[in-house]
Amino acid sequence: MPHDIDPTFTALPLRALADAALARARALGAEHADFRLERVRSASWRLRDARPAGSSDTTDLGYAVRVVHGGAWGFASGVDMTMDAAARVAGQAVAMAKLSAQVIAAAGSQERVELADEPVHADRTWVSSYETNPFEVPDEEKTGLLADFSARLLRADGVAHVDASLLTVQENKFYADTAGTVTTQQRVRLHPQLTAVAVDGTSGEFDSMRTLAPPVGRGWEYLRGTGWDWDGELEELPGLLAGKMRAPSVEAGRYDLVIDPSNLWLTIHESIGHATELDRALGYEAAYAGTSFATLDRLGTLAYGSPAMHVTGDRTAEHGLATVGYDDEGVAAQSWDLVRGGTLVGYQLDRRTARLTGLGRSNGCAYADSPAHVPVQRMANVSLRPDPGGLSTEDLIGGVERGIYVVGDRSWSIDMQRYNFQFTGQRFFRIENGRLAGQLRDVAYQATTTEFWGSMEQVGGPQTYVLGGAFNCGKAQPGQVAAVSHGCPSALFRGVTILNTTQEAGR
Repeated sequence: MPHDIDPTFTALPLRALADAALARARALGAEHADFRLERVRSASWRLRDARPAGSSDTTDLGYAVRVVHGGAWGFASGVDMTMDAAARVAGQAVAMAKLSAQVIAAAGSQERVELADEPVHADRTWVSSYETNPFEVPDEEKTGLLADFSARLLRADGVAHVDASLLTVQENKFYADTAGTVTTQQRVRLHPQLTAVAVDGTSGEFDSMRTLAPPVGRGWEYLRGTGWDWDGELEELPGLLAGKMRAPSVEAGRYDLVIDPSNLWLTIHESIGHATELDRALGYEAAYAGTSFATLDRLGTLAYGSPAMHVTGDRTAEHGLATVGYDDEGVAAQSWDLVRGGTLVGYQLDRRTARLTGLGRSNGCAYADSPAHVPVQRMANVSLRPDPGGLSTEDLIGGVERGIYVVGDRSWSIDMQRYNFQFTGQRFFRIENGRLAGQLRDVAYQATTTEFWGSMEQVGGPQTYVLGGAFNCGKAQPGQVAAVSHGCPSALFRGVTILNTTQEAGR
């Protein structure tokens, strides 16, 4: 159902503030200036054993002016919604650019900030795809549904405790720049999650299992069964948790793996999503979680994985957490290839890195998480594409004699260049002669990025594809947080190193 932009947002003096700021930046000689006004409302609810344990509801409102002046960046932000204040903020941004230019010159650098060209997008509006805005649903209904979900789990044998949470966000952005682009946008997203805990009263041993439902760019309809079978998952989870409590510990070695989308999305995020951010590959983003092994000189030649590997960057996927109409530099949303036939063929770009490297137009990956922060290059919905005629998950499992089926994400570790990694999961099932043969515990898979993706023999068909993701991808200094989705099918990997996490912890 199409929605209009929230009228309480459009009632703000958006155009007048932008006109005042941009006019001042032009008068001061800025080569480029953009104005961004944001209102971000975030709310959360937490329950412990079906009883309320906490809630929050906050709104961040303000605006920012970014300029290029004398070949250097300048940035400033404010909260005073008057024309004079907006003009002053623009003046502060220009002053910052002048100071930056002096520092750059003193360091002996000749580098100048230049932006890739982008068509003008005048008077555009965009609203994400959802049916019911969660902020229009009474809080009592939200906590009531979470309590009901929790109570269902608590009634099952072996479930000692249940934690439940719901995060919701409505993000409104207005953007205008000196080229003439003007956009107004609204995004809604939410993340429901339940974790069941089992405790062995004799030994004191305990374990947990979390729902697999991913965070999504949807509305309240998601909690009512649109896009996810909540009834089915809540019915199945206690039995799976009981089986996990009885499961034997894995024997370390090499196994064939069938990895479910509920686990594989996170491996994509860490080993492909971050590694193909061009600012990391160029060394501009080194302080927070490192650079990238996938350097620009390897574009078009790096064997990232097997020929079955086709990965796209996408800012247009319906219900994607990183889906927008336009990014925070006024660039229209796009979809493009990052890895095709197993070879690195593209990066995630903003306007500066696109121009700096001669890669043409930006693919729209600039984002700021608040009006107080400058836009930085952020991740698109980076997804592994299914095989149009690919197998079902059951058929992929059927092709494995000795292996493990991996479901759900848990802990992870990866080095600063996004190359050496280790991932665990929520659920692990032994595969014997093409059939599931009970659960395992203490499983982690370890590899290098190219070794792992090179071992991918098959990807499943569209019927196995799921859009996973997270609300909390971190980057930059000062730190910023962005929500991002990663779609993938089930996939078969041959000969992957499996560690026993309890043995590794004891070393």
